Amino acid sequence: MTTWIALFRGLNVGGKNKLPMATLRSTLESIGCQSILTYIQSGNVVFSCEPSSKEAIATRIADAVDENFGFRPQVMLLTKDEFQSAVANNPFADAVAAPKTLHYFFLSTQPVHRDLATLAELATATERFDLIENVFYLHAPDGFGTSKLAKSVERKLGVGMTARNHSTVEKLAGLLNPE
Repeated sequence: MTTWIALFRGLNVGGKNKLPMATLRSTLESIGCQSILTYIQSGNVVFSCEPSSKEAIATRIADAVDENFGFRPQVMLLTKDEFQSAVANNPFADAVAAPKTLHYFFLSTQPVHRDLATLAELATATERFDLIENVFYLHAPDGFGTSKLAKSVERKLGVGMTARNHSTVEKLAGLLNPE
């Protein structure tokens, strides 16, 4: 069995794509997933399943949600090692003291165009960012919701992504490694 982290994009946001986590767990069980743990209503899932390609599992999950709920979510899948690497590679260790100011954007693929200079022009004087492998890290101490950089990063990098703050990342890491 392989342990996976599924990060759903746009679940239970603004009254759209409603999917209770208990129902999501049942849906995942119906397609062969096991040891399913969820965290908050925005679609953060840790589970195990038989080894398969990342794309095949993401497609199975999206197909099952579409069939049962009438919408097709974007699902970012990471292996346990990929997720732990994202946490270990955080370039802003000093920002974890204020975990809601530090954000991890998990990218669907490596961006072809890495125009970080354009992104730097959007950053405020207090914002810091870095792109390491398939994760864009953003420290936005003045607020994520008002950040022009946060709003533009997907368009500027040209790849699908979903963001989680450090609090959520820590919780998911805890689900991967229960004490």
